[in-house]
Amino acid sequence: MSINEVKRILNNNYNDLAFIIGNGINLYFNRTASWKDLLLELWNEFAKNNKKDIPDGISLPEFYDILEIQKLNKKAYVHSIQKKVKEIMEKWEPNKEQNKLLMSIKKINAPLLTTNFDDLIPKSLGLQFKIMQRKGFNDVYPWSYYYSDRYLEYPTQGFGVWYINGMIRYPRSIRLGLSHYMGSITKARKLIHKNPENISFEGKNQSFWPGYKTWLHIIFNKSLFIFGLSLNESEVFLRWLLIERAKYYKKYPKRKHKGWYITTKKEIYHEKGKKFFLESVGIEVIEVNSYEDIYEKIWI
Repeated sequence: MSINEVKRILNNNYNDLAFIIGNGINLYFNRTASWKDLLLELWNEFAKNNKKDIPDGISLPEFYDILEIQKLNKKAYVHSIQKKVKEIMEKWEPNKEQNKLLMSIKKINAPLLTTNFDDLIPKSLGLQFKIMQRKGFNDVYPWSYYYSDRYLEYPTQGFGVWYINGMIRYPRSIRLGLSHYMGSITKARKLIHKNPENISFEGKNQSFWPGYKTWLHIIFNKSLFIFGLSLNESEVFLRWLLIERAKYYKKYPKRKHKGWYITTKKEIYHEKGKKFFLESVGIEVIEVNSYEDIYEKIWI
């Protein structure tokens, strides 16, 4: 797809957009460590034997869980790993070259969700920490907390930065392992379905449902533009949410919103299963020539 066609999608859906951004923005603008590098650093600090690489046949969340298992009997060991992640990421500084992209999203006045834990986006734009709802606060799932230059009455109202997998402000919220993802799914499922044993969406089928003041509200009530995120099999939680979103729209077709996933032609060529998955849950796959197209040319 050409750059102009991608811009046309953004322009034609201006009033119904939310963005989901992964670690790709860091890798492109900051050259910070990948999740793989981060997990190896954690392993080599906390495990008995050092590793230079993560072997094939194990997902990154599973690799983290194996690290936890080694010293599970030690008090506060698990939280010490999450605190180490915070310690590492607090040293990262944003590259202001990303601001053209971020300011474009801010100008659209669209919500921005990120699977990253770091605070580089808020730092880059000088955003303030905001609280939408204090009731029922849990530092493991601070899903009503966001960064913005304004207060929002509800998550879809305007520009704000929301954290899907936790934020370094609350180390216990950082989701690294498969067990963490399962905890997030359990939490979300209780909000989305009044009766978690079925998929009738009793919890979601109302204007003011239990997740109305969390970033979950964005997932179901905005068209999603996703980039900088591998969305491979390791992204268990977000992929599950996209499945639930598709089920919800199947049950209530008049409430359906669109979705796009932008990637390079070279990358998606080797991931036919991912393309099949995304298209099956209502996400159109956009293929462009380069990462420069994704992070720079679209926003000019």
